[in-house]
This record gives sequence, C-alpha cells and structure tokens, in this order.
Amino acid sequence: MKRIPAKDEVRANLSRGGTAEKTTLTSRDKLICRKLKPWLKKEKLFFTGIDIIGNYLTEINVTSPTGIVEINNLENTKIEKKFWDLVEKKLKSII
Repeated sequence: MKRIPAKDEVRANLSRGGTAEKTTLTSRDKLICRKLKPWLKKEKLFFTGIDIIGNYLTEINVTSPTGIVEINNLENTKIEKKFWDLVEKKLKSII
C-alpha cells in the first residue's frame, strides 16, 4: 500500500492523518524484496513490513508492522489469518 500524507502534512503516517492507497510494486520494489528475502529467512523473520521512499529502502519493521487493517480493506483479505496459519504450521513442524 502507499501512504498519502494529509493536507499540509509532510509525514504520511496513518496515525498523523495519512491515508492508504492501493498501489502496485515497481520493479525496484520487487528487487528490494528479492534482496531482503534471504536475510529475512536466515533471521527467521516471516512477518515484517518495509518502508520504501522513492527507490530506497528506509526501514524494516520487524516488531510491529503496520497497515494490516488498511491492506485487508484494500485487498479484501485477512492478513492476520494468513499470519496465524503460518505460525501454526511452523509450530507443528517443530513439535
């Protein structure tokens, strides 16, 4: 999703009045994801969020990815269900 700043605001934070807009990943966005994937897997991080501004990765959120409600609304999905299904699968594989 793309965050759009509120009028007269430079920050696009949802908590500061920004809004979520559906968007598509650019080829650069996909390249960043491909480059991050091995490291995220090595660190066993399977639920993260990234911030990209322009063509650059600016942040990797590993403790509290935001935007679930907005993505669910934009994509008509339930990310939290996918998350917990993955947690359950991982737990079953180690028990």
